[in-house]
Amino acid sequence: MIAIALALVAAAAADPQAATEPPAGPPLSGPALDARTEEAAALLRCPVCQGLSVADSPSSMARNMKQEVRQKLAAGYDQEQILASFERSYGEFVRLRPPLRGANWLVWLGPAAFLAAGGAVLLRTLRRPRGSEVRSAAARVDEAAPLPEDPRLAQAVRRVRAMAGGSPPDLSPARKTPP
Repeated sequence: MIAIALALVAAAAADPQAATEPPAGPPLSGPALDARTEEAAALLRCPVCQGLSVADSPSSMARNMKQEVRQKLAAGYDQEQILASFERSYGEFVRLRPPLRGANWLVWLGPAAFLAAGGAVLLRTLRRPRGSEVRSAAARVDEAAPLPEDPRLAQAVRRVRAMAGGSPPDLSPARKTPP
């Protein structure tokens, strides 16, 4: 008699809302119970393995959690009540697909936002004309440093400046002296 009372107190302490909350659905049995047990267990993360669902984990804790899911479904609790019960016991991390609330919006939308920002930067970089910066730097150098008198040499200097993207005026070849 005392053992039964202690078991009831322990069950109520472990999940106080489940003891007072009535089951929301009909009790299940047979193949429907098996299917719903697998479905609900696939939504719970194993606290031991953490990368696997309770349905896929081989750990004894996962088997115990799956058995608890089965018992609650057989008693008539629906999937959301069961998930809420485990969330109260283990925290939100126990859900493999946490609900969209609070900081979870960042988890769900953050990767998409970073992907969109990266795509925008990539498009901007690809659309920017490449040659205009090189030509404008070469024009600035051409204006700042005079070219040699020889036309062939002047043409070669222009080509080298264009290929190099320009050079600072103090490094230009053969400066003219002012008259």
